This record gives sequence, C-alpha cells and structure tokens, in this order.
Amino acid sequence: MSDLTDLTIAEARGKLRAGELSAGELTEACLGAVEASGELNAFVHKTPEIAREQAAAADARLKAGDAPDLCGIPLGIKDLFCTKGVASQAGSAILDGFKPEYESTVTRQLFEAGAVMLGKLNMDEFAMGSSNETSTYGNVVNPWRAGNSEAALTPGGSSGGSASAVAARLCLGATGTDTGGSIRQPAAFVGITGLKPTYGRCSRWGIVAFASSLDQAGPMTKDVRDAAIMLGAMAGHDPMDSTSADLAVPDFEAALTGDIRGKVVGIPKEYRMEGMPQEIEDLWTRGKEMLRDAGAELRDISLPHTKYALPAYYVIAPAEASSNLARYDGVRFGHRAKLSQGDGITEMYEKTRAEGFGDEVKRRVMVGTYVLSAGFYDAYYNRARKVRTLIKRDFEQAFDSGIDTILTPATPSAAFELGQTFDDPVQMYLNDVFTVTVNLAGLPGIAVPAGLDSKGLPLGLQLIGRPWEEGDLLNTAYCLERSAGFVEKPSRWW
Repeated sequence: MSDLTDLTIAEARGKLRAGELSAGELTEACLGAVEASGELNAFVHKTPEIAREQAAAADARLKAGDAPDLCGIPLGIKDLFCTKGVASQAGSAILDGFKPEYESTVTRQLFEAGAVMLGKLNMDEFAMGSSNETSTYGNVVNPWRAGNSEAALTPGGSSGGSASAVAARLCLGATGTDTGGSIRQPAAFVGITGLKPTYGRCSRWGIVAFASSLDQAGPMTKDVRDAAIMLGAMAGHDPMDSTSADLAVPDFEAALTGDIRGKVVGIPKEYRMEGMPQEIEDLWTRGKEMLRDAGAELRDISLPHTKYALPAYYVIAPAEASSNLARYDGVRFGHRAKLSQGDGITEMYEKTRAEGFGDEVKRRVMVGTYVLSAGFYDAYYNRARKVRTLIKRDFEQAFDSGIDTILTPATPSAAFELGQTFDDPVQMYLNDVFTVTVNLAGLPGIAVPAGLDSKGLPLGLQLIGRPWEEGDLLNTAYCLERSAGFVEKPSRWW
C-alpha cells in the first residue's frame, strides 16, 4: 500500500496546496487500499467513479487557488448518511435497494468543501450495537490483533466501519454518528480520535434516525487536529433540522494551542466502576498525571446520577427507535415481503418488518414499544426522562463550579473478540457505561488514544466538555494527545 494513505488530513492538505501531491493521486492510493482490504469488511458500497470525479474537481479548485481545508481529502461515509444516488441502507436489509434522491446536510457540506467520497462504510444495523455484529453486511473486523493471536476482534460499534477504515489507513477520515458512544467507543478500540459534538452542532437532516434526541454526527480521524478540521466543515446551522443550533462555527483548528495552564479538569468518582480492569484504572491515572504536568488543576467531582444512566438510556433510546422505525413498513421504500394469496396490508407490515429487521433491532423496537404502551409510559419512559434531567443537572452543576473539562475512561476494556457470547444482552450494553451520559446531557465528548494494554491493543481516554465549547475541548484533547505520544498503528496483515 502507498505511504500516501498514512498522511493525516492536515499533512495532505499542506501537500495538496503546495502542489506536491494531487487529489487524484491521493484518491487512487486510497482506492487501492480499499480494494486490498476486503477482509476488514469496512466498505460496503464503493464509489470509485464518484471519487475520481470529485478528485478531478478538487484538483481544479486547488489549481485555481480555491482550496478549502478538505479540498481533495478522501473520506469514508457511514452508511447512516443519505448520499444522493448511492445506496444508503443504515446496515439494514429493510432498506435494501434504497438510493436517496437527496444528500444529507453533513455530506453536502463536506462535498462543498471539496472532500472526496470513497464509499459507504459498514455499521451496526440502524446504529444499534457496540460491536458491529448486527449489520446486514456482516461483521466489520478490527485491523488490530491481540498479541500473537489470530482471533478477529471487534472494532466497536455502531461506527465500526468508520473506525476500522481510518485505523487501517483506507481513508484519511470518516463520518460517524454517536447515540450512546458510537463514535467514541469504536475510536478507543482501534486507536484513533473520535469526536461527538454538542447536540445540535451538526445537522441531523438526511441521517437515518435511531433516537432523535440523542443522535449526533461527528468526525473520526487519525488525530485531534484532523477532528478539528473535519468538524469545521461538518458543523453549522441547518434550517432543515429543527434541533440544529443557530450558532456561528468557530475556527476549531485555531483553538489548538496545547496550552491548558489554569484549566480545571474534573475527575468524577462515579466512573470508578466495580470490577473495572486495572489497566483501565492505570491509564486513567496516567491521563490525570499528564494533564496535571501540563498545568491543569485536577479536582474530584461527583456526578451522583451516573449510576442510572445506562437504564435510563436503554429506555429512552429504544422508545425513540420504536417511533422512528415505524416508517419501515414495505409501503414507501426499501424491502417489501412477498405476500401469500389472501394476505392484506397488516400481513405485509408484519412479514416485511420480520424479514427486514435483525434480532437486535427487533429487541429494541419491542422494548421501546413496551415502555411507551399504556400503563407503562409513566413507570418507565417518563421516569427515564426525569433521570435524564438529573444527569444533565449533575454536569451543569460541575461546570458551574468551575470545571472546564471532565476526564474519564472511554471504554471498560480493550477490543474483544468477534463472536464472543454474552449470557445477557445487557452485558454488551455495558460497553457504553462511560459514554451514554454525554448523549443524555447533550454534551461534547472526545476519545483520544492514550496507550496499549498488555496484549498490545489500544486504550482510550475520554474528555467531556462544556456545551458548545468544542474548541476548548479539542485543545485539551490536543494537549493530552501530545503528552500520551500515541503513534502505534495496526500491522497490515490483511
């Protein structure tokens, strides 16, 4: 594979603008890497023709001196984003054959900035999963290996295809979405940076909905600077999305000074979970030391309602999913079941949804329908909403007390083996234990690779920021990244 695919977005931007490299050359290098990496199953709808057309247009803009930051940069797009004329299935069989006639706001903005789309990336079905094993396209494989083992590992989920593609150097960056940790958890599992912006910072229009009050698009990149560059192109107010914030988009990259002297970093005692592996505890301790050595003040804080976050999330998210997924009925678009003589519309709905949805989606739809049903709405859904308000208040009180950023682990473990069996689905849901609070509170959060475990697998730390202050959050992450000095990447075995 070409060394061109090892470039960061910032490095490639410099070479493109200097004329040392063309967008066409960089795109061809990435297309070659995508073709050579079939075992990872990261790309599920390849778009080489579109990529070459966009690269040619980018080269013309570069030649004319009209070169936005992402001009000529090859990206992968998560299959949750609608892309005009290109299959957009959200990893589900029920959307088989669906090619939208419109472009999501985020991808439109990326393409207007000159980015090049290599193709659509694999994901858990409707973004429901933490291991990328619920996709209709099959499992995504993590490019890392544990020690001398040949066992395939999960890249995390739901943005597992995005994580695997960036870590394997198939693209220079990728879009992801985060409903309960689906950018940050896979980023930590593969040793890259994953940023979940403040809810409302990036438009949700044209992104297939899972849980509308929780979903948020964000960048997945090789480092923090690239995340800042990508976020600048992805963010902005969108009149098509009623939850989009009408706020100016700052220069996130300009915020990366690396100076965090005088900043106050909160350490929440509730994140010291019972049974947490010692390696995660040690990594967290090193993270604290790195920030303290950089001039930050560490302060213990309490977020007392954290222990209720997972159950609240797994009531609210399925409830919203049950409502959002009701539209997939075989009538308007996507898969429609074959009917037997005498079947009516009810049978069509039932057969279509039974055939089109996978087991995890069915499980969450049933849970969501149950908690919204008469007699249970107040007992479960309304109670979960009240807990969500308390979780949000915990963070507000912490920030009001002078906390600038909060440091926590990103995941409770390193990447685990694909096909690992769990006696209870709740065990899989525990992968989100450190991340769901950020979505419930609508806050920005970022996962930064900070070390390796005893088997040589990446581990990440999470920073949580004040709402709308992604620049400050990115700067603290930039400082942590430089202190950690994480430069490892997976061996190219595929």
